Amino acid sequence: MSYFTTLLFGLYPYLAGTVFLVGSLLRFDHGQYTWKSGSSQMLTSRNMRMASNLFHVGILVIFFGHLVGLLTPHWVYAPFMSAGTKQLVAILVGGIAGVMCLVGGAMLAHRRLTNPRVRASSSTMDTVIIVLLVVQVSLGLLTIIPALGHLDGGVMLQLAGWAQSIVFFQGGAAGYLDEVGLIYKLHILVGLTIILLFPFTRLVHVWSVPFGYVTRRYQLVRRRG
Repeated sequence: MSYFTTLLFGLYPYLAGTVFLVGSLLRFDHGQYTWKSGSSQMLTSRNMRMASNLFHVGILVIFFGHLVGLLTPHWVYAPFMSAGTKQLVAILVGGIAGVMCLVGGAMLAHRRLTNPRVRASSSTMDTVIIVLLVVQVSLGLLTIIPALGHLDGGVMLQLAGWAQSIVFFQGGAAGYLDEVGLIYKLHILVGLTIILLFPFTRLVHVWSVPFGYVTRRYQLVRRRG
């Protein structure tokens, strides 16, 4: 295992995670007027609903799929599901969600890059993050190709071992990726970069999940007499 591998997959995740948490906290504390999704639907709504729905549904499924799939220890599901079966489920569900996210994200990126009104109201980071997300989803879909070549679940266990080692502060995390293909490593690096940039983008609005709308009292609007 080279020093470069250790730097990218053993140390960089902690740098990205630290910036993610501390940066989000500082932005919430010092820049609440910028804490928003920055919707541009009022500028032009053409295909916006379809693109947004495809993107958000796809990315939510991908996020929770990665969260559960990578951080669930093998012994939890081993009695009723083999690593190979888990890999097939991940390919199927992740593939469908990935295509949805890619189509929606590509539509949103095209809209942001080509529509003059949307482009004029966008910051540089708005454009960078949507392009990075599209690239990341594309890399994720490309990992399906080598994954289909070895359905024993070995790569899935290696990736899960790396993720669990990072999250639970275990040593030697980078060693899990020694025999993993380049496409997986690129996918991880772009994902870590998105985490690093998270506090400086409109993505911070995901912290503000509107749970309060579920329990709040009804708002009565009466016509003025």
